[in-house]
Amino acid sequence: MSVETEDAFQKDLVELFVQEAQEWLQQIHVALDELQQSPPFDRHRALAQTIKVGIANLGGSAATLNLSDVERASFSALPFVEAVQDPSARISADDFIALCKQLGHVHGALTRATGVTFDAEHVPASAEDPPTMIATKEFLVLLRGLHDHRTASNAFHRNLVQTMIAQTEGLIDRGVEQYNVASIQEFLDRSAEGDQGFLQVVRQELPNLTAILQILKNGRVVPNPPSSDLQNAVERVAQLWSAAQQVNASHAMVFFMGLHSFLTIVMQRRVVVDAKNYDAIQSRLGQNVKGIEEWAESGRTERMAIQGVLFH
Repeated sequence: MSVETEDAFQKDLVELFVQEAQEWLQQIHVALDELQQSPPFDRHRALAQTIKVGIANLGGSAATLNLSDVERASFSALPFVEAVQDPSARISADDFIALCKQLGHVHGALTRATGVTFDAEHVPASAEDPPTMIATKEFLVLLRGLHDHRTASNAFHRNLVQTMIAQTEGLIDRGVEQYNVASIQEFLDRSAEGDQGFLQVVRQELPNLTAILQILKNGRVVPNPPSSDLQNAVERVAQLWSAAQQVNASHAMVFFMGLHSFLTIVMQRRVVVDAKNYDAIQSRLGQNVKGIEEWAESGRTERMAIQGVLFH
């Protein structure tokens, strides 16, 4: 093989390595972000293993191309991963910062060895830009104080504060001394998105459900076979029931479960139902939509209160 051919072959290998390195860094970045949010034990171990495998693959591939700086930086990061891989151990914010700093060294070595500037999004934040933290015990005291005050005034109708208290107590039991403020805000944002998404779906389905109940009321007897509109309505109610479960909207879950059972029986057994019963169901449907709106507003109130004690 000529020198020119060898150089071209080596260049192709480096280009392939760059693509693989970007993919591994992306996987490492995503896993590390989730790992810092104190996931359940099994998930924690899986995420740490993902990071470990990605770094080992990076170092191994670098070794085959004689990219010694990348190889050394990669394998030097493995002890930092091992420091955070056991969820039952006492893991501090400094442990994660040290891992991020070492990954920054890997990034630098890659850039120097390949001449390619890797996107910043593929590399976790360095120690020079640490995340904002709050002492876990301090946050627990704030949450308990908020819970006691709001319970006395009967201001909360959701369990978001209690959920955060349970999560924070779990972190303390695991020896986590600092809580990432961004993780708390992410939990609150996900809660808000879930509430609004569920409310929007219910509002969208309200005209359809009202119409199908009116059709059943007017027709009295379900045709055989049932119309596609009725079958679709039963499926949509089942989806609303599932959606209510996902956001823990217990009252809505009970209502849609009951409505699903009712429509299923009417459709399958072609039961004749008195018109006044359909009127009652339509009334309850409207009441439940109003209840879901109040439920969503209560969630917003609790999230604002949590943010209030967090950023006081």
